[in-house]
Amino acid sequence: MFAAYRPILSLLRGTAFLLAASGLHGLLLPLRGQLEGFSTASLGLMGTAWAGGFVTGCFFAPRLVRRAGHVRAFGAFAASGAIVALLTGLIIDEYVWILLRAFTGFTMAGAFMVIESWLNEKATNENRGTVFGLYMMVTYASIMGGQMIVAGGDVRSDSLFMITGILFCLSLIPTAVSTASHPKALQDVKLDVKGLYANSPVSAVACLLVGIANGAWGTLGAVYGARIGISTAEIALMMSLVVVAGAAMQLPAGRLSDKTDRRFVLAGAAFGAALFALAIFLFEPRSAIFVLIFTAAYGAFAYTLYSIAVAHANDHARSEDFVKVSGGLLLLYGFGTMIGPLLGAALMGWVRPEGLFLATAFAHLSLAAYTLLRISRRAPVPIEDRDAFKTQPADRSVTPEALRLDPRRKAETNG
Repeated sequence: MFAAYRPILSLLRGTAFLLAASGLHGLLLPLRGQLEGFSTASLGLMGTAWAGGFVTGCFFAPRLVRRAGHVRAFGAFAASGAIVALLTGLIIDEYVWILLRAFTGFTMAGAFMVIESWLNEKATNENRGTVFGLYMMVTYASIMGGQMIVAGGDVRSDSLFMITGILFCLSLIPTAVSTASHPKALQDVKLDVKGLYANSPVSAVACLLVGIANGAWGTLGAVYGARIGISTAEIALMMSLVVVAGAAMQLPAGRLSDKTDRRFVLAGAAFGAALFALAIFLFEPRSAIFVLIFTAAYGAFAYTLYSIAVAHANDHARSEDFVKVSGGLLLLYGFGTMIGPLLGAALMGWVRPEGLFLATAFAHLSLAAYTLLRISRRAPVPIEDRDAFKTQPADRSVTPEALRLDPRRKAETNG
């Protein structure tokens, strides 16, 4: 039984190094930029550039992979990630970093699409759920592990940039020496906004707004922590706790949505996220313990929203359209993450560090209001006609290729 998972475990090791590098680099840059005196607008633009590069990579990486092959393409993407990480340590300039972040986003999208398509090729209908679960565990654990490396290093030195480059290079080894057969060619990514909105207006709007909120937090959360004076270790813990709390709350929130109109749960979670965001803005906590508690509570609500929105969209879609619908929503989420850092940076510069939470509260309150409006316009899908809730990653390091791993795609793989 273990032998059947050996090629997958090799690929997952490469994924772990890649995600650890991404998590470390993504937290290191805003912290170092803060120390170097970079403007809040520039730090926000770095997040927008990364998201823009990532979304662009989702569209164009399949063509590069088809041209060069999976192994050579992955090697090029991972090596490019290492080069960019080292360049950010060599050239400390906010404008150069913005440009390099766009390249990082593009190369990360390509690397992830290769690994995700490779994992999908090795998964069968019998073990697809296990492979998908392992991939999600590696995703969360590796990103958090990379972030926690920052807690043990010196942000002022170049050593963390070097470690990032080393992790990118280590991600090459498991794939390069793997004897697994190459997967099929990557599929071109398409986005049908009109079709997504016609299928479920709530889900389309929700994914865009959730992307705005999560993009603002993911890019500028570390800057917020630095400006209110908590330590680097506490910032790393804060960023990790937000994601952990959201992951832990996905299942209970999802199960509740299975028993009622999912839109009520979506609106309630959006209100909850907005409530804690506004509490942080109004009370301005400075003690690390209170900051950790408030932000974790915020994450518990904010990071459940994407999964519920996708589940609601799939309630309205045909089963054979799962990948198309979910992939389109993921791209809308990606476009939202391009907007969020700009909005968050503007409010942080205009008000105070807690202005970041005004940006997220605006997105979440808009989502709650629109959801309640749609409840009055459209009847819910009968409970007996829905698929059971499944957790979904709401992270910029997941591409539409990952959706082909989802167990709900079983029927599609048989045909």
